[in-house]
Parts: sequence; structure tokens; C-alpha cells
Amino acid sequence: MIVYAESSAVLSWILGESRGEAVRGCLESAEFVVTSELTLVECDRMFHRARILEELAPERIETHRSVLLGAMADWVFLRLDREIIEQAREALPEDPVRSLDALHLASALETVRLIPETSLLTLDERVRRCGRALGLAVLPS
Repeated sequence: MIVYAESSAVLSWILGESRGEAVRGCLESAEFVVTSELTLVECDRMFHRARILEELAPERIETHRSVLLGAMADWVFLRLDREIIEQAREALPEDPVRSLDALHLASALETVRLIPETSLLTLDERVRRCGRALGLAVLPS
């Protein structure tokens, strides 16, 4: 199994949220994981926000970040190239879709174009609905 990991799933897993266990299972059983450079930015922005708003203790943030970077060392990162940007600008079957979500969906579509057996790993309901409407396999089930 190959998965494109979207930020909502990655953050749920790394923060130990209730659905994060299902995400962890998908990530562990994947032959390999693809994500966008955007995922790293979104995760780091969440860590900065949690530190500034004192939502997480600094040592917990560092632990979460270390675990994430360790896992990501084996992941394949897609660049936000011209094709992905152009795809994200197009209308989507479940619009309105937020800009960053459109970039993730375009990245997932590009991954599926290159590796057809790829599934979209997301917990965001809008992304899940749009992914299904685009013909993507969506995880967790």
C-alpha cells in the first residue's frame, strides 16, 4: 500500500489524538509514504502556534517534532511545482475547498498519476469527500 499523507492525518497521529491510531496503522503498513512539502510547513506552523499559545509544553513540542522528523526521513516529498499549482487552481467537485486543501488534493492526484495504487490518507472531511469525488481511495476507511 502506498499513501499520500495529508496534514490533518499526520498531525492527528503525531499529537496522539483519538483517530491518530488509525493513521499510525496506515503509515506503518504503507510500503512507502508520499506527502507534500506543504505538510512539513503546516506541521511546523502548528508547533509554533502551540508554543506561543502555550497549548503544549516546549518539551512535548520537541518530542513530537523529533518523532515526526524521524518518520519523515523515510517519506517522499512532492514539490509544489507548476503542475500541482495549476491543478489546485481548477474547480473541484466538492467546492468550496480551502486553498491548502486544494494543494493537497492536487498533490495526491499527481501521486496517483505517477503511482496509481496510491491512497489518500486524511481525516479532514472536506478533503475526504472531495478525494472520493475525484476517484481517490481514501484512508482510513
